[in-house]
Amino acid sequence: MTAAEISRIAGVTRATVSNWRRRHDDFPAPSAGTESSPLYDLVAVQAWLRGRGHTSTASPTEELRTALRLLGPGSGVATRLFPLVASASRRTPQELAELATLPDDQLIARAEKSAGELPVAVPGAEPFRYGPDDAGVLRALLGCVREAGAQAALDVLAERELDEGAASGVYQTPEGLALLMARLLPAGASRVLDPACGSGTLLAAAARQGAQELFGQDSLPVQGQRTAVRLLLAAPRAETVVRVGDSLRADAFPDVTVDAVLCNPPFGDRDWGHDELAYDPRWAYGLPPRFESELAWVQHALAHLEPGGHAVMLLPPALAFRSSGRRIRAELIRSGALRAVVSLPARAAYPLHIGLQIWVFQRPEPGGTDRTTVLFVDGEGEQRDGAAGTPSATDTAGAGAGTRGGSRPRRSGSSASSAPASSASAASFDWAGLTDRVLAQWTAFTTAPDAYADEPGVARAVPLVDLLDDVVDVTPARHVRMTAADIDPAALARRVQDLYTQLAEQVATLAAASASGGWQPSGPAAREWRTATVSDLARGGALTVLRAAPSGTRGSKGFAAPTVDRPVLTAQDVSAVNPPSGTAVDLHADAAQSVAAGDVLVRALGGGGEAAAMTRVADDRDAGALLGPHVHLLRPDPARLDPWFLAGFLGAEDNIASASTGSSLVHVTPGRLRVPLLPLEEQRRYGEAFRRVHELRAAVRRTAALAADTAATLTTGLTAGVLLPPDTSSSDSA
Repeated sequence: MTAAEISRIAGVTRATVSNWRRRHDDFPAPSAGTESSPLYDLVAVQAWLRGRGHTSTASPTEELRTALRLLGPGSGVATRLFPLVASASRRTPQELAELATLPDDQLIARAEKSAGELPVAVPGAEPFRYGPDDAGVLRALLGCVREAGAQAALDVLAERELDEGAASGVYQTPEGLALLMARLLPAGASRVLDPACGSGTLLAAAARQGAQELFGQDSLPVQGQRTAVRLLLAAPRAETVVRVGDSLRADAFPDVTVDAVLCNPPFGDRDWGHDELAYDPRWAYGLPPRFESELAWVQHALAHLEPGGHAVMLLPPALAFRSSGRRIRAELIRSGALRAVVSLPARAAYPLHIGLQIWVFQRPEPGGTDRTTVLFVDGEGEQRDGAAGTPSATDTAGAGAGTRGGSRPRRSGSSASSAPASSASAASFDWAGLTDRVLAQWTAFTTAPDAYADEPGVARAVPLVDLLDDVVDVTPARHVRMTAADIDPAALARRVQDLYTQLAEQVATLAAASASGGWQPSGPAAREWRTATVSDLARGGALTVLRAAPSGTRGSKGFAAPTVDRPVLTAQDVSAVNPPSGTAVDLHADAAQSVAAGDVLVRALGGGGEAAAMTRVADDRDAGALLGPHVHLLRPDPARLDPWFLAGFLGAEDNIASASTGSSLVHVTPGRLRVPLLPLEEQRRYGEAFRRVHELRAAVRRTAALAADTAATLTTGLTAGVLLPPDTSSSDSA
């Protein structure tokens, strides 16, 4: 392990580790690496730290990663532990803690018995035997399931076998995207297939929507095993069948037809079997070109559907316009199989550099009603932050016109940039807002296609005949009109005047928040103070910490979202200074925990070039809300810690960096954040200063959003011919 990894385990800085090396003769000597980049034996370092009274501050997932690394390459223990995750998820935290304290031989015997209970459900699994060297990883696994959840442990084990990312082409479907795709299926879809199931995210989302029979196949054995265990966790009462193999070349379900297909297939696969499958009966819409593997997956999905069944697939944007696929696109449109195309912002899902699309298909029914239109939803526009006091852009395109999807999005300037203004990753993406916008359009379109009214800048239903031109381009941005055809000039003029009034008031508020005064230098040099970690403060009773959980974590009882009548506070609300905006599906694993005024909220994820705040103090608007995913909650003792003092120092860039792991997307470990040890009275002085900084940041966000809304409304009015430029002749002559 490196010096940086030692610092993460010990909860200290790298400078401290370097100091230990110089000052302590008994510090373990490097066992590998180079003189400039030495590597240390993990066991020796852990023993040295224990001898000095240093407890590990690593998260449970990091502890499990470390234990797996100790076993060395080729041990195969990761996949051998998959069934044990399912077994551990059925036990209470107290039972898991007791198991972890058993002697090695008893722990190994219990693990072998538990893992042997589930081999039939996991493809390729068989009764396992564990050796003495596995005791450490077994304890780490139990701790990870107890503290972070079974799904987190499952993902860490899969990391051991997979190289997820651009090099391997293996990506996880974000939870929010999976739920959106599942909710595009009809309510009665009970039998669902994913022929490229990967980590099982889509099938788990289908189970949350009520699917009772789940079929999955993947070409990678580790992914098939991962999906099988995940579905045992997410849908223990569903009938699950998971197979390993190439779905196009060796379909494991050749005679199975289902109500629905959910799929995020491989992109750009040139070796999908074009020559050997040239006469396959699945190609009802035409032989897929060699470089259009996605069209093979589309027809594979349609072939497995019952007549009238739906398929929802995540596909690359080039599929919508590439000339090689034009004939098959035309047949899909002409037959009525293509129902909708939804564009997603770049960075909403992997690979992050392109904006993917959701295509919705429906297998034609013999003698069924003719379908005359295809729905296009443009989700690539910038998502509004919705900060308190920010005006809505709902009526920008057509004042007074009714809307189904919320605020009107604006197109992003670059497909390689983050579409949401302050979101840099799929994990922090505003899936709730996008889901509401898309589902509103899809529901209106499917409920009454003939009565569907287009929504400028959001969605449009296009007649089939208008799509069957020389290029058959089904890119949503090409078809969704940005302005309404019936804008009321007088109403838009009133809207502009109202925006100018709000903008003037907001500029005055910003000027007041920007007023300088009272800021004095600390002296000839920066102040120095003693600090303590959040873990130290928690052990001393100065505050309590509730660990954040990833979206979708529901424990062993599955993913069914409870019915709640309270809002949920999300990570996006923290950075955007919004009131709680989440719903029941965003609930933290500990749904009983309510947010109280004075709590300090810390985002669990950051990075990717984000400039948004990582912390803030909960106010009266947040009080009573439930804690959402990817948010750490710190509740300080007001007699010992000032909340704004705590939030200000915790949110410092250097503090966040030293307590984080990862590169483009960082995971914040709250226990490693450091806070100066100051008297309460001095804390309050700093806290008041941090509160003023927070108000300045919020005022800037509101002013910028309002100014952008005003400019967009003026541009719309001028270019649509409903506003006239101001008469400047009198001022010019003067």
